[in-house]
Amino acid sequence: MDYVVLLKQVPDLAEDLEIDSAGTGLDREWMSFVASEWDEYALEEALHLRDATGGTVTCLALGVQAGDVDELLATCLARGADRVVRVGSFEQSPDSHSAAGAFAAALDGIPHDLILTGVQAIDDLDGQVGPLLATRRDLPHVSVVTHIAVAADGKTATAHQEYAGGVVGEFELDLPAVLGVQTSREAPRYAPVSRVRQLMKTATIEKADGGGGGSGSGLTIEAMAVPESGATAEMITGNPVAIADRIAAILAERGIGAGAPR
Repeated sequence: MDYVVLLKQVPDLAEDLEIDSAGTGLDREWMSFVASEWDEYALEEALHLRDATGGTVTCLALGVQAGDVDELLATCLARGADRVVRVGSFEQSPDSHSAAGAFAAALDGIPHDLILTGVQAIDDLDGQVGPLLATRRDLPHVSVVTHIAVAADGKTATAHQEYAGGVVGEFELDLPAVLGVQTSREAPRYAPVSRVRQLMKTATIEKADGGGGGSGSGLTIEAMAVPESGATAEMITGNPVAIADRIAAILAERGIGAGAPR
């Protein structure tokens, strides 16, 4: 079985994010990037399936100038991937249509029985790379997947799709297929930093053409702004009795509690 995982770098939300001078995007000059959380789940699931059924895991990431895609791919190797490929060259992260087109073109030269990607990414919450890729490659697709099982003959896979209210649907797909992973059965495995640094110097990171990216989604960001600050919270200080009295007074003002006026 040949498993392929599509990964994306996204802004690190632990860092302060600033809007660029044009007011239409984030200032990426000093921005830190990390792997998309859902893509890490997809990789962990692929590694688990590979370990259980045999085969290979190949990781693909777009060659975006911002961030460090080589470090991302080296981390995949440190976690157990067999092969990593940088796809195309982009000045900044492309929209989902262009990304799906680049991945679809790269897959012409990469064996693939099951393609896994994160259900969405935090920087756009779009969730369309999987469906668009499946459309371009004429493959079946299921998203919001919480469980994957591959048949012993390697010809079909079963996927559980999560719905609101705890409802789960079960789908059987002919392979090859594309799945958008919501979570993995285990937490993503740890990659030692020393191992990642070593692999960045010694590992082979292949390159694939990202042609056929398409014309884009047609969406244009006209402006971005920091959300307006709301009213600040009231910080209650003093001894416990004073704090309790103030809380009781606030509840009474809002008509809450036994002491409130009726």
